[in-house]
Amino acid sequence: MSSDITIHADNVSKAYTIYRRPEDRLKQMFAFGRRKYYDEYWALRGASLTVRRGETVGLVGRNGSGKSTFLQLICGTLAPTSGSIEVSGRVAALLELGAGFNPEFTGRENVYIAASILGLTREQIDERFAAIEDFAGIGDFIDQPVKLYSSGMYARLAFSVAAHVEADVLIVDEILAVGDAPFTQRCMRYIRQFKERGTLLLVSHDMTAVTALCDRVVWLDRGEIRTEGDPKDICHQYLAALLEENDESGAFRIGGERRAVAPPKLAPVPDVRQKQLAGSDHANRLQIFEFNPDAPWFGQQGAAIEQVAVEALDGTPLQIAEGGEEVVLRIGVRAEQALSGPIVGWLLKNRMGQTLFGDNTFVSYQDAPLSVAAGQRFQAKFRFQLPFLPPGDYALSVAVAEGTQLHHVQHHWIDDALFITVATSQIRHSLVGIPMHEISLALTEDASGR
Repeated sequence: MSSDITIHADNVSKAYTIYRRPEDRLKQMFAFGRRKYYDEYWALRGASLTVRRGETVGLVGRNGSGKSTFLQLICGTLAPTSGSIEVSGRVAALLELGAGFNPEFTGRENVYIAASILGLTREQIDERFAAIEDFAGIGDFIDQPVKLYSSGMYARLAFSVAAHVEADVLIVDEILAVGDAPFTQRCMRYIRQFKERGTLLLVSHDMTAVTALCDRVVWLDRGEIRTEGDPKDICHQYLAALLEENDESGAFRIGGERRAVAPPKLAPVPDVRQKQLAGSDHANRLQIFEFNPDAPWFGQQGAAIEQVAVEALDGTPLQIAEGGEEVVLRIGVRAEQALSGPIVGWLLKNRMGQTLFGDNTFVSYQDAPLSVAAGQRFQAKFRFQLPFLPPGDYALSVAVAEGTQLHHVQHHWIDDALFITVATSQIRHSLVGIPMHEISLALTEDASGR
């Protein structure tokens, strides 16, 4: 195996034997291969995967698609029925909550056991124990049996051990879903740092996290690799397929293709309201590109989005806007069939696929839903004040559905319908910044600080 390759799985399959009755196990022992008293369940069939050093690969798929089985095969906790797997370097795996922990032992004792299994010596664990304990943040529970731990405490301790063994390969299977917000943020910071030096294999149902973290995504379906490629493309196909499975009408469609951002065709609209920032290195200027009706989409096509535009309050289309500016987002739709209670919505995402903000029309019209005849056109308008955005590229996704926010039919969802680019900004350390009504800095005379 090349030194540049960390994981190489070649045509790997895994089958489990299922006995319908307890006595069939005994019969099988004396059958000597002449007859089978069991059924075979193939959790994985013919999976091949090559992961290079320093690469982050995500695995997506429905429950039961073979993701966890594949990870266990890579870790060596399961043996393949056929095929071969080669792994180079030390592997730290977070496959199940507290996997490898003895519930009767204390957290401290389990740290020493788990870290030694991962290859650390007693002296190395002694040196790192304080850091492991601090990262886990479970306080006095470190000396209590882990059978008393909550699921979040299990996750904290397991992740903390894995984070301090200096592994070459980190495998994470949905463990971040059980932690609280501060712990999840701490883990995400560690994962981003680990990505700079190691190989990461991630399983998650959170498509935002997958898109943000992964260099490549593999889609497993019914035990087989259905496809792999760019995270944004694969996640789009996967989410569309999930919605298609819930479609009982048989009208669900998927289409469109991605294209490069086109240069703006309209002249910039001058802005005179932010004199302090204008012309400086901190000006938050948003370059807005045209609506791309051929962007990737999915839905039942009971309605089609025909127009998406960002406008000034007087209706002038904007190709340049400023952070803090009040704008109107206009979404025009044509009904291909009669609609009762259509919902129009949108989301703005950064280049890592993280949703920053968005809204829809449901709450405003749930008590008086709009009825639209087939062939009629309607539009949604959202008037709001733009936040301040850090430098980077952003994409607007738009959608029209019918029903409620929880139970609805997706008629037309367009990813990357409109692109926005920010070249300079005063925002550096947050996802968005909000306009301030007042900012002051002054000396105070009394102890109250007023």
